[in-house]
Amino acid sequence: MVMKYGKKTYDLLILANGLVLTVLLNLVSADYFFRIDLTEEKKFTVKEPVRRLLESIDDNVYVEVYLEGELNAPFRRMRKAVIELLEEFRVYSRNRVQYSLTDPLAATGEKARNEYIGSLMEKGIVPTRVVERTSNAASEKLVFPAALVAYGGREVPVNFLKGSASGSRDEKINQSIESLEYELANAIYKLVNTDRKRIGILLGHGQPDSTRWASLNNALLELYDVYKVNLKRKISLSGYDALLLIKPTEPFTEADKFKLDQYVMHGGRLLIMMDKLDASIDSASKENYFAFPYEVNLDDLLFRYGVRINNDLVQDQVAALYPVITGTSGSRPDMQLMEWPFFPLIGQMASHPITRNLDAVVLRFASSIDTVKARGVTKTPLLFTSAYSRKLGAPVRVTVADISKTSRMAFGNGPVPVAWLLEGTFTSLYKNRFLPEGTDTIGFRKESKPAKVLVIGDGDLALNEINPRTGNPMQLGYDPYTQYTFANEELLLNAMAWLTDENGLIKTKNRVIKIRPLDRQAAQKNKWKIQMANLLLPVVLIAVVGLAYNRWRRKLYSS
Repeated sequence: MVMKYGKKTYDLLILANGLVLTVLLNLVSADYFFRIDLTEEKKFTVKEPVRRLLESIDDNVYVEVYLEGELNAPFRRMRKAVIELLEEFRVYSRNRVQYSLTDPLAATGEKARNEYIGSLMEKGIVPTRVVERTSNAASEKLVFPAALVAYGGREVPVNFLKGSASGSRDEKINQSIESLEYELANAIYKLVNTDRKRIGILLGHGQPDSTRWASLNNALLELYDVYKVNLKRKISLSGYDALLLIKPTEPFTEADKFKLDQYVMHGGRLLIMMDKLDASIDSASKENYFAFPYEVNLDDLLFRYGVRINNDLVQDQVAALYPVITGTSGSRPDMQLMEWPFFPLIGQMASHPITRNLDAVVLRFASSIDTVKARGVTKTPLLFTSAYSRKLGAPVRVTVADISKTSRMAFGNGPVPVAWLLEGTFTSLYKNRFLPEGTDTIGFRKESKPAKVLVIGDGDLALNEINPRTGNPMQLGYDPYTQYTFANEELLLNAMAWLTDENGLIKTKNRVIKIRPLDRQAAQKNKWKIQMANLLLPVVLIAVVGLAYNRWRRKLYSS
């Protein structure tokens, strides 16, 4: 081979061309940004709704992550996932999202450390206690799987630890990692969103006092503008992005029902939480109380939309605890917490963004729900009782005295669906009917625009307990007897996000990250093969590449 120039000049030209090509690639990549995710489950790919949110940020967002310090392997994996995700957020937001890592236990002195931990807890950061056991002893440590997101002088806490408490530690960590993108993106959305949706809570049909749903109301106010809507006084419901109907106990007139129907026909979003039978804690204290159906006059409307709430109560062996008098000690009664089948704990849920990776939800006096044919409507069951449950048809005897008398042999007819999501085009109840007198018939529709209706067979799902000492509402889902907080509030917030669409952020909860544990037995059996492969294979590959390159050079220059 004959070169026109000397070798030195030739090498300089190659170097110059390489530099020019590098500069051009950087200039092009500045305008045409892309990233390639080679993982099977696309764990590093930020979903499109989150990208749009990050690209719309017009000021810096600061994220302080408290997963720093000495952590065990599962929480180190969580920290790594958080850092990788925030790094993606930083890139897609054009460096608007900035983050730092802080160790809450790094403060010198016990007093300063306790004060700092107390300040974090006041801001909503929830620590978790981790116990590590070795062959010799056990150690206990506080871990803070959380972050504080700040924007425009406001802060929002994000607690990463999600998932079902019944799962193993690794399963719960994995479920938490799957929810990271939504939790962080939703916190940013709370801070930057200026176009707040309008939510209406329907009143006027014997619904509980507002103090019973104060916790849900406060949670909704973080994202939405919430209004009380008296259906009897309201002419039109068109101004609301979603409506909530919480435990009605009085009948709907045809005029009120027509307003609800036409709201759905115009593409409305409706969440109905309804008790079918008149049962409560107060009535259960009576010795012989039988629960009969409420006359709410919504059965035909729900039937037309595709579901039927049955005149029954569900009992489940997997149930919340309730204090029962089991005897006396002198003049004082002995109290014992026992599982009450009328308070089912819902841990079996659909793999849907509304219910994905949720902890258990507690229901009280819930009814089963069946589906019926409804053209154009897609039905998705969301909540189920356990396999060890049953249905009792009305009238149902409801008394605390029966808790210890219930035979476990009678259970085994589950799972029973207690919540259905209906989506699609609905048919009006008033199609081919005379319209109610005195109603506004302008814009009457017989077939709906795309709409969503979520029906849950329990009105108590949205109700919080009241502190008997202070009279203040407790957090929704909090059980004062076990001091455990169930996921009722998170379920309803997810439901509202799905109903109002929220720019599609809720759909990011579909992310799946697989756990690929090492097969320890196989690794031990093939230990020497694996060691040899790791030691010799790289050396062999380098030798083969070197020999091939040397042969190529000899062939090139010998010609």
